[in-house]
Amino acid sequence: VQLQASGGGLVQAGGSLRLSCVASGRSFSKSGMGWFRQAPENEREFVAAISWSGGITSYTDSVKGRFTISRDNAKNTVYLQMNSLKPEDTAVYYCAAGTYSSLLEGSYDYWGQGTQVTVSS
Repeated sequence: VQLQASGGGLVQAGGSLRLSCVASGRSFSKSGMGWFRQAPENEREFVAAISWSGGITSYTDSVKGRFTISRDNAKNTVYLQMNSLKPEDTAVYYCAAGTYSSLLEGSYDYWGQGTQVTVSS
């Protein structure tokens, strides 16, 4: 089982990036999916989660109104559209899979490798 995140990069403040996370090895169509991030010298932080159907989403307060999580179960892929990026969004972003409620609590069943997002001021 593998979760492969991609789409990170260097962007100026106010810019946008779209992260993707492709799951392989099994179907995650009945699993919640989420994004976490970790900046240097900071603890891992929950960013967003989406239910298996895509009908329920949750975001940390600092990204509400700027980030949108979505999924395509046919492609076993979850996305994170990030708009109006700020320097404080700079971090390594990781995707994870588990129950929706456990993701909100910072727990997961599967964890992917990260993708670096750097926002310059």
